[in-house]
Amino acid sequence: MEEETATTMNNESISKSTDETNDQSSKASGRSKKVKAPKPTELHPDQRNFADLWKQVFPVGTEWEQLTKLYKYKWDFSNLENAFEEGGELYGQKVYLFGCTEPQFLFLKGEGKVICVPAMVAVVSPFPPSDKIGINSVQREVEEILPMKKMKMDWIPYIPLEDRYQA
Repeated sequence: MEEETATTMNNESISKSTDETNDQSSKASGRSKKVKAPKPTELHPDQRNFADLWKQVFPVGTEWEQLTKLYKYKWDFSNLENAFEEGGELYGQKVYLFGCTEPQFLFLKGEGKVICVPAMVAVVSPFPPSDKIGINSVQREVEEILPMKKMKMDWIPYIPLEDRYQA
């Protein structure tokens, strides 16, 4: 179901750019074209409100090739989900989440594998954390500090599933 939600969100942004393109082409052709907006995905009764929270936070420093491997496991972030629910430690507070992964050598089904384990950091603050990010690796001689915007990153709000498609 999370994949459907992501697809719907992407379709909405595609729909917006399609509307802009159609507006431009209709001005050129003199006819107006109407584009149907995609129907939003409904919240499944068995789906938790913050079920996709950890997937919405990009794991900084994780190689693109590792993302599919990361998402194939069912990681349990129910402690984080519960903290955002009413009565939870983070409920009603302004919280910024930062995600990353830590490679760990684990034995699964009797076989040793290096697996990227996701980690989440919650920062409670009335204002966003720094907009700078440090880039370092074993291949680099020195750490480089860049604005997040240059890396196409930003602190953006997470909208819980139950609030996404309210009209």
